[in-house]
Amino acid sequence: MTSTTSRKRVLVLGGGFGGMYTARRLERRLPPDEAEIVLINPENYMLYTPLLPEAAAGTIEPRHVVVPLRQALRRTRVRVGNVTAVDLDHNTCTYVTAGGSERQMGWDRLVVALGSVSRMFPVPGLAEHAVGFKTLAEAIHLRNHVLEQLELADATEDPDERTARLGFVVVGAGYAGTELIAELQALVRRALRLYPALRHSDTRWVLADMAPRVLPELGGRLSDRALQVLRGRGVQIRLETTLEQVGPDWVRFTGGEWMPATTIVWTAGVMPDPLAGKLGLASDERGRIVVDEHLAVAGRDDVFAVGDVAAVPIAGPEPRTAPPTAQHALRQARVCADNLASTLGHGQRRRFAFAGWACWSTCRSTTASGWTGRSPRPSRGTSPSWARSAPPGAAVATRAAGPTRFRRSRNG
Repeated sequence: MTSTTSRKRVLVLGGGFGGMYTARRLERRLPPDEAEIVLINPENYMLYTPLLPEAAAGTIEPRHVVVPLRQALRRTRVRVGNVTAVDLDHNTCTYVTAGGSERQMGWDRLVVALGSVSRMFPVPGLAEHAVGFKTLAEAIHLRNHVLEQLELADATEDPDERTARLGFVVVGAGYAGTELIAELQALVRRALRLYPALRHSDTRWVLADMAPRVLPELGGRLSDRALQVLRGRGVQIRLETTLEQVGPDWVRFTGGEWMPATTIVWTAGVMPDPLAGKLGLASDERGRIVVDEHLAVAGRDDVFAVGDVAAVPIAGPEPRTAPPTAQHALRQARVCADNLASTLGHGQRRRFAFAGWACWSTCRSTTASGWTGRSPRPSRGTSPSWARSAPPGAAVATRAAGPTRFRRSRNG
């Protein structure tokens, strides 16, 4: 069941970097009288995930890390709901609205940009006692939880309880985990000024990961620099280590080490949205939809996939796929929209060819740990490429040097 009007209907599933930017580009590429663009997303906003650690620490207000979809997409029909099924034989999509009603919609072109979810492991007690870090709600909850632990630590007379309340464990030494532990530590350091009975030396911070180094995406030299910065701030690093068991006020690492802690945050990787594996499309070993260099699904010219849910090939001496980063999803969206428009007679197809520019991570509340890739380190007062790509209305942080500064993006 496709659209009943003469206009073609383009359906975009997901409103993250991949989905929103695809719809935005399509608004420019497809004439209004020829194509209708519809986007379905669980929320009516796009979450600016690179700034989620800052939102959790209160460095940035939560409203500054979201972009209202209806504000950014002028022509696109936004539908808030959860996609439950896609029928590729009959070109239909079933979704449940925020009010609980089940609805069905037909499409002529489909873009799968469902994103990713936290990758959980069967660690005893993990689901019950650890906190995830993937959504804005989880970031706000984490901030409130950390501040509550300070209150409880200040109120108790039991030294063992106080030790546990002031123990903080973050699992996952990638971008999210490394930035998060640094931001939370800065939050606690500022807050402790209001608690005369508590000292910073009473707190304990542990960052654990199964990888042999922190921030492996940065490369050897910059990864070592990040490790040095974290240890200089008093963060204990546990590499090639993960959780064996989690209790209400303690954790046990795989090496047998036991630690009292009431704050355990899980940031150890992501996996494609589970719906991607139910579409009947070819997928790789990670569960990502296999697409070609034009972002099209093999054997179909009406289905495309972008972002974390897609295995997008990158040309080079060694075959590899694009990592799940915002800068890659944003550029995939542009190529996807152009190629989709070409199937409707507008423009020419082009290949996705982006190896990556700059990568950075905030390991301190005011400075970045380092840069890698082909772009130079930005000069004072400039911002990284993902910040310059922010949609209108998004507040982005500039952390090249000196204290944190904010500017309003004017990119259209």
